[in-house]
Amino acid sequence: MFKKLLAASLIATSFFSCNTNKSEIKQLPQPESEWIAMFDGESLEGWTPKIYHHETGDNYQNTFRVVDGAIEVNYDDYNEGFNDRYGHLFYDKPFSSFHMTWEYRFTDQWLEDAASYTYRNSGVMFHSQAPETILKEQDWPISVEWQMLAEEKEGVPRPTGNMCSPGTDVFFEGEKDPRHCINSTSPTFQWDEWVKADLIVYGDSLVIHLVNGDTVLQYTKPQIGGGVANNFDPKYKEDGKALTEGYIGLQSEGQGVIFKNLKIKEL
Repeated sequence: MFKKLLAASLIATSFFSCNTNKSEIKQLPQPESEWIAMFDGESLEGWTPKIYHHETGDNYQNTFRVVDGAIEVNYDDYNEGFNDRYGHLFYDKPFSSFHMTWEYRFTDQWLEDAASYTYRNSGVMFHSQAPETILKEQDWPISVEWQMLAEEKEGVPRPTGNMCSPGTDVFFEGEKDPRHCINSTSPTFQWDEWVKADLIVYGDSLVIHLVNGDTVLQYTKPQIGGGVANNFDPKYKEDGKALTEGYIGLQSEGQGVIFKNLKIKEL
Protein backbone atom coordinates (compact mmCIF):
# COMPACT_ATOMS: atom_id res chain seq x y z
CA MET A 1 0.00 0.00 0.00
CA PHE A 2 2.74 2.47 0.96
CA LYS A 3 4.61 1.83 -2.30
CA LYS A 4 1.47 2.39 -4.34
CA LEU A 5 0.65 5.68 -2.61
CA LEU A 6 4.28 6.73 -2.94
CA ALA A 7 4.06 6.03 -6.67
CA ALA A 8 1.04 8.32 -6.91
CA SER A 9 2.93 11.02 -5.05
CA LEU A 10 5.89 10.68 -7.42
CA ILE A 11 3.52 10.97 -10.39
CA ALA A 12 2.18 14.21 -8.95
CA THR A 13 5.71 15.51 -8.37
CA SER A 14 6.61 14.68 -11.96
CA PHE A 15 3.47 16.44 -13.21
CA PHE A 16 4.28 19.64 -11.37
CA SER A 17 7.92 19.49 -12.46
CA CYS A 18 6.86 19.33 -16.10
CA ASN A 19 4.04 21.89 -15.88
CA THR A 20 5.38 24.64 -13.61
CA ASN A 21 8.40 26.92 -13.63
CA LYS A 22 10.80 27.22 -10.70
CA SER A 23 9.01 30.17 -9.12
CA GLU A 24 5.72 28.27 -9.21
CA ILE A 25 7.28 25.15 -7.66
CA LYS A 26 8.37 27.22 -4.65
CA GLN A 27 4.73 28.15 -4.07
CA LEU A 28 3.47 24.57 -3.74
CA PRO A 29 2.08 24.06 -0.20
CA GLN A 30 4.36 22.11 2.12
CA PRO A 31 4.60 20.27 4.37
CA GLU A 32 1.56 17.98 4.45
CA SER A 33 -0.81 18.33 7.37
CA GLU A 34 -1.89 15.57 9.71
CA TRP A 35 -4.85 13.31 9.02
CA ILE A 36 -8.19 14.68 10.20
CA ALA A 37 -11.11 12.39 11.08
CA MET A 38 -14.10 13.74 9.14
CA PHE A 39 -16.66 11.75 11.13
CA ASP A 40 -16.87 11.22 14.89
CA GLY A 41 -18.59 7.83 14.62
CA GLU A 42 -21.58 9.00 16.65
CA SER A 43 -23.33 11.91 14.91
CA LEU A 44 -23.53 13.90 11.69
CA GLU A 45 -22.10 16.97 13.39
CA GLY A 46 -20.02 18.90 10.89
CA TRP A 47 -22.06 17.69 7.93
CA THR A 48 -24.93 19.36 6.03
CA PRO A 49 -27.47 17.48 3.86
CA LYS A 50 -28.89 18.83 0.60
CA ILE A 51 -31.53 16.66 -1.09
CA TYR A 52 -33.29 17.44 -4.38
CA HIS A 53 -36.78 18.95 -3.81
CA HIS A 54 -35.78 19.96 -0.26
CA GLU A 55 -34.04 22.91 1.35
CA THR A 56 -30.40 22.76 2.40
CA GLY A 57 -30.17 21.22 5.88
CA ASP A 58 -33.30 19.06 5.53
CA ASN A 59 -32.22 15.42 6.02
CA TYR A 60 -35.42 14.11 4.46
CA GLN A 61 -36.67 10.92 6.14
CA ASN A 62 -33.33 10.45 7.85
CA THR A 63 -31.66 9.57 4.53
CA PHE A 64 -28.20 10.03 6.06
CA ARG A 65 -27.86 8.36 9.43
CA VAL A 66 -25.26 6.92 11.77
CA VAL A 67 -25.42 3.12 12.12
CA ASP A 68 -22.82 1.06 13.99
CA GLY A 69 -20.19 3.80 13.84
CA ALA A 70 -20.56 4.45 10.10
CA ILE A 71 -22.49 6.88 7.89
CA GLU A 72 -25.26 5.02 6.12
CA VAL A 73 -27.49 6.06 3.23
CA ASN A 74 -30.78 4.39 4.13
CA TYR A 75 -34.28 4.57 2.61
CA ASP A 76 -36.29 2.70 5.24
CA ASP A 77 -38.52 5.73 5.77
CA TYR A 78 -39.13 6.53 2.07
CA ASN A 79 -42.80 5.52 2.16
CA GLU A 80 -43.68 7.53 -0.94
CA GLY A 81 -40.87 6.27 -3.17
CA PHE A 82 -37.67 7.91 -4.29
CA ASN A 83 -39.11 10.67 -6.51
CA ASP A 84 -35.65 11.60 -7.83
CA ARG A 85 -34.50 12.75 -4.41
CA TYR A 86 -30.81 12.76 -5.28
CA GLY A 87 -28.97 13.85 -2.19
CA HIS A 88 -25.57 14.78 -0.83
CA LEU A 89 -24.16 15.10 2.66
CA PHE A 90 -21.57 17.88 2.66
CA TYR A 91 -18.61 18.26 4.97
CA ASP A 92 -18.68 21.76 6.42
CA LYS A 93 -15.18 22.83 5.37
CA PRO A 94 -13.97 23.39 1.77
CA PHE A 95 -10.62 22.02 0.59
CA SER A 96 -8.23 22.83 -2.24
CA SER A 97 -5.25 20.45 -2.27
CA PHE A 98 -5.90 17.36 -0.20
CA HIS A 99 -5.72 13.60 0.22
CA MET A 100 -9.00 11.99 1.30
CA THR A 101 -9.48 8.34 2.11
CA TRP A 102 -12.54 6.28 3.03
CA GLU A 103 -14.01 2.79 2.87
CA TYR A 104 -17.40 1.90 1.45
CA ARG A 105 -19.69 -0.94 0.56
CA PHE A 106 -23.22 -1.10 -0.79
CA THR A 107 -26.22 -2.56 0.98
CA ASP A 108 -28.94 -4.71 -0.57
CA GLN A 109 -31.36 -1.77 -0.47
CA TRP A 110 -32.28 -0.13 -3.79
CA LEU A 111 -35.44 1.80 -4.60
CA GLU A 112 -36.94 0.42 -7.79
CA ASP A 113 -38.43 3.74 -8.86
CA ALA A 114 -34.92 5.23 -9.00
CA ALA A 115 -33.20 5.44 -12.39
CA SER A 116 -31.71 2.10 -13.44
CA TYR A 117 -28.16 3.49 -13.54
CA THR A 118 -28.32 4.19 -9.80
CA TYR A 119 -28.27 0.46 -9.00
CA ARG A 120 -25.13 -0.27 -6.93
CA ASN A 121 -23.98 3.25 -7.68
CA SER A 122 -22.95 6.12 -5.42
CA GLY A 123 -20.03 8.48 -5.07
CA VAL A 124 -18.11 11.24 -3.34
CA MET A 125 -18.32 14.73 -4.80
CA PHE A 126 -15.47 17.20 -4.44
CA HIS A 127 -14.63 20.76 -5.51
CA SER A 128 -18.39 21.27 -5.15
CA GLN A 129 -20.25 24.53 -4.81
CA ALA A 130 -21.25 25.29 -1.23
CA PRO A 131 -24.42 23.48 -0.09
CA GLU A 132 -26.17 26.75 0.78
CA THR A 133 -25.81 27.87 -2.87
CA ILE A 134 -27.64 24.80 -4.22
CA LEU A 135 -31.23 25.64 -5.07
CA LYS A 136 -34.16 23.58 -3.78
CA GLU A 137 -34.96 22.26 -7.27
CA GLN A 138 -31.33 21.81 -8.40
CA ASP A 139 -30.70 18.13 -9.01
CA TRP A 140 -26.89 17.91 -8.89
CA PRO A 141 -24.27 20.16 -7.33
CA ILE A 142 -21.72 21.69 -9.69
CA SER A 143 -18.83 19.42 -8.73
CA VAL A 144 -16.58 16.51 -9.70
CA GLU A 145 -17.36 12.96 -8.57
CA TRP A 146 -15.28 9.95 -7.49
CA GLN A 147 -17.89 7.45 -8.68
CA MET A 148 -18.45 4.23 -6.73
CA LEU A 149 -19.87 1.20 -8.58
CA ALA A 150 -20.29 -2.53 -7.96
CA GLU A 151 -21.16 -5.44 -10.20
CA GLU A 152 -24.57 -5.10 -11.85
CA LYS A 153 -24.59 -8.21 -14.08
CA GLU A 154 -22.50 -11.28 -13.41
CA GLY A 155 -19.39 -11.40 -15.54
CA VAL A 156 -19.85 -7.89 -16.97
CA PRO A 157 -17.00 -5.52 -16.02
CA ARG A 158 -18.08 -2.47 -14.05
CA PRO A 159 -15.07 -0.60 -12.64
CA THR A 160 -15.23 1.70 -9.65
CA GLY A 161 -13.27 4.88 -8.96
CA ASN A 162 -14.53 6.50 -12.15
CA MET A 163 -14.88 10.26 -12.73
CA CYS A 164 -18.22 11.95 -13.38
CA SER A 165 -18.68 15.67 -13.95
CA PRO A 166 -22.03 17.34 -13.19
CA GLY A 167 -21.66 20.92 -14.38
CA THR A 168 -17.91 20.53 -14.83
CA ASP A 169 -15.19 19.51 -17.30
CA VAL A 170 -11.81 17.83 -16.91
CA PHE A 171 -8.82 17.18 -19.12
CA PHE A 172 -7.95 13.52 -19.75
CA GLU A 173 -4.75 12.50 -21.53
CA GLY A 174 -4.02 16.14 -22.29
CA GLU A 175 -7.35 17.12 -23.86
CA LYS A 176 -10.69 18.35 -22.57
CA ASP A 177 -12.85 15.24 -22.47
CA PRO A 178 -16.49 15.61 -23.55
CA ARG A 179 -17.68 12.54 -21.64
CA HIS A 180 -19.75 12.98 -18.49
CA CYS A 181 -18.04 9.93 -16.95
CA ILE A 182 -14.58 8.46 -17.56
CA ASN A 183 -14.03 4.85 -16.50
CA SER A 184 -11.09 3.85 -14.36
CA THR A 185 -8.92 0.76 -14.76
CA SER A 186 -10.12 -0.85 -11.52
CA PRO A 187 -11.49 -4.39 -11.26
CA THR A 188 -15.18 -5.05 -10.62
CA PHE A 189 -16.27 -5.59 -7.01
CA GLN A 190 -19.27 -7.33 -5.51
CA TRP A 191 -21.90 -5.14 -3.88
CA ASP A 192 -21.11 -6.34 -0.35
CA GLU A 193 -17.30 -6.04 -0.57
CA TRP A 194 -15.57 -3.31 1.40
CA VAL A 195 -13.48 -1.14 -0.93
CA LYS A 196 -10.72 1.29 0.11
CA ALA A 197 -10.84 4.57 -1.79
CA ASP A 198 -8.28 7.38 -2.02
CA LEU A 199 -8.70 10.75 -3.69
CA ILE A 200 -5.65 12.99 -4.16
CA VAL A 201 -6.32 16.49 -5.46
CA TYR A 202 -3.88 19.28 -6.23
CA GLY A 203 -6.12 22.34 -6.59
CA ASP A 204 -7.09 22.85 -10.23
CA SER A 205 -4.12 20.81 -11.51
CA LEU A 206 -3.87 17.06 -11.00
CA VAL A 207 -6.45 14.59 -9.62
CA ILE A 208 -5.64 10.96 -8.80
CA HIS A 209 -8.09 8.16 -7.95
CA LEU A 210 -6.89 5.04 -6.11
CA VAL A 211 -8.79 1.81 -5.38
CA ASN A 212 -7.40 -0.51 -2.70
CA GLY A 213 -4.06 1.29 -3.07
CA ASP A 214 -3.80 1.09 -6.86
CA THR A 215 -3.86 4.20 -9.05
CA VAL A 216 -6.80 3.65 -11.43
CA LEU A 217 -7.42 7.10 -12.95
CA GLN A 218 -5.69 10.45 -13.39
CA TYR A 219 -6.92 13.65 -14.97
CA THR A 220 -6.21 17.37 -14.83
CA LYS A 221 -7.65 20.89 -14.92
CA PRO A 222 -11.08 20.44 -13.28
CA GLN A 223 -13.21 23.43 -14.24
CA ILE A 224 -16.80 24.57 -14.45
CA GLY A 225 -18.53 23.59 -17.69
CA GLY A 226 -20.46 20.77 -19.29
CA GLY A 227 -24.03 19.74 -18.60
CA VAL A 228 -26.02 17.28 -16.43
CA ALA A 229 -26.56 19.68 -13.50
CA ASN A 230 -29.92 21.45 -13.84
CA ASN A 231 -31.88 24.33 -12.28
CA PHE A 232 -28.81 25.96 -10.73
CA ASP A 233 -28.29 29.63 -9.98
CA PRO A 234 -26.50 30.89 -13.14
CA LYS A 235 -24.03 32.97 -11.15
CA TYR A 236 -22.39 29.73 -9.94
CA LYS A 237 -22.04 28.28 -13.45
CA GLU A 238 -19.11 30.23 -14.92
CA ASP A 239 -18.04 27.87 -17.69
CA GLY A 240 -14.27 27.68 -18.04
CA LYS A 241 -13.58 28.85 -14.50
CA ALA A 242 -10.91 26.71 -12.84
CA LEU A 243 -12.04 24.72 -9.81
CA THR A 244 -9.35 25.46 -7.27
CA GLU A 245 -11.32 24.36 -4.22
CA GLY A 246 -14.74 23.32 -2.99
CA TYR A 247 -16.81 21.14 -0.71
CA ILE A 248 -16.90 17.35 -0.32
CA GLY A 249 -20.22 15.50 -0.40
CA LEU A 250 -21.31 11.89 0.13
CA GLN A 251 -23.93 10.87 -2.40
CA SER A 252 -27.38 9.27 -2.12
CA GLU A 253 -29.25 8.39 -5.30
CA GLY A 254 -31.59 5.51 -4.48
CA GLN A 255 -28.98 2.89 -3.57
CA GLY A 256 -28.09 2.07 0.03
CA VAL A 257 -24.42 2.50 0.87
CA ILE A 258 -22.18 2.65 3.94
CA PHE A 259 -19.19 4.98 4.43
CA LYS A 260 -16.61 4.53 7.16
CA ASN A 261 -13.07 5.58 8.14
CA LEU A 262 -13.37 8.94 6.40
CA LYS A 263 -10.13 10.90 6.81
CA ILE A 264 -8.53 13.84 5.07
CA LYS A 265 -5.31 15.82 5.15
CA GLU A 266 -4.40 19.01 3.34
CA LEU A 267 -1.47 18.93 0.96
